Amino acid sequence: MARAIIIVADSFGIGSAPDAAKFGDQGSDTLGHIAEQCAKGLADSDKRSGPLNVPNMVALGLGEAAKDATGRVPPGLDHGGAMIGAFGHAKELSRGKDTPSGHWEIAGVPVDFDWGYFPLTVPTFPAELTDALIEQAKLPGILGNCHASGTTIIAELGEEHIKTGKPICYTSADSVFQIAAHEEHFGLERLYEVCEIAFKLVEPYNIGRVIARPFVGETPADFKRTSNRRDLAVPPHKPTLLDLFSKSGGMVISVGKIADIYAHRGIAKKVKASGNMALFDAMMKEIDEAPDNSIVFTNLVDFDMEFGHRRDVAGYANALEEFDQRIPELRAALKPSDLVIITADHGCDPTWRGNDHTREFVPILAFGPAIAPGPFGMRETFADIGQTVADHLGIAPLATGTSFLNG
Repeated sequence: MARAIIIVADSFGIGSAPDAAKFGDQGSDTLGHIAEQCAKGLADSDKRSGPLNVPNMVALGLGEAAKDATGRVPPGLDHGGAMIGAFGHAKELSRGKDTPSGHWEIAGVPVDFDWGYFPLTVPTFPAELTDALIEQAKLPGILGNCHASGTTIIAELGEEHIKTGKPICYTSADSVFQIAAHEEHFGLERLYEVCEIAFKLVEPYNIGRVIARPFVGETPADFKRTSNRRDLAVPPHKPTLLDLFSKSGGMVISVGKIADIYAHRGIAKKVKASGNMALFDAMMKEIDEAPDNSIVFTNLVDFDMEFGHRRDVAGYANALEEFDQRIPELRAALKPSDLVIITADHGCDPTWRGNDHTREFVPILAFGPAIAPGPFGMRETFADIGQTVADHLGIAPLATGTSFLNG
């Protein structure tokens, strides 16, 4: 029986989507702009230098997929040899450019409603919400109460948080309420408890996620977020590929934050790790052990969290190169009937204004011992990915999407 491996390179967009102008993102291009900066020598660091070097993804069709999406091959991504993967790109049907919308659509369930968002005002949260949180969680108050980058606000308010015991509450352009607190001084379980209370309180505002953001360290110089992040997410509004596959007797293994994104529905096993390469290691272990009739579903969050949102072009380029170097190892581990799909959930162009996600096409690179290489063009929805996996695994078709396995 077949297996499927889905890898979401979180935020790895390959050019403005047709509706990007609605989001203020016309002209954004995560891959293209990174490649341009690398080619100009503007993304050199102590870890990497020169043109973007991702030959394995290029051989899978990345450069050609980008060309189909934007009309040009990004600098350094031309490929003169035979392709070893099937490739294309997809646009998003969902109304937002957030993580849950992208992931749910990948699994066959586009988000056809609008999430709630908090305004850019300061304070950003309604007083009745924060008052209720303070009362129900028995807090001395809260800090932040604004839109912010997580690492920046921890550096700014971490010491005051430790001194006062007030958690740091903030949001972003996503539909999210985030709470940062020190693992030791505040307590990890205490943070989770406060987040559970907040998750119930934000329901009337149609907020998609409450995220616990634990950190350690004693000063801004050594504050560091840990791998004990926890996302409390609204469950998908319809059965996803994961629900349907699990119901049919299949096994879904989550690596990284996948389980949280789907509110743990349809997940048989959850594996956590911190950092893209540690997540890749964990994924390889699961691939080695996963039975037939299984899905290993991995999110590589650092592309987005560490580099996209922080507008770190060199860091993003280095992360892409590190990932690319592991692809031969992945290919060597595949069974004859395995299908691998590398894709993304949205863009997060590190050269773009602000620090928000960008509305972009995502790449689809599909490969495996029995997968015929070649182009399959533009897909009208990310749900074509889930439909293709359903087709490969032999379960009933999903409600949305078209398989690209057979033309």
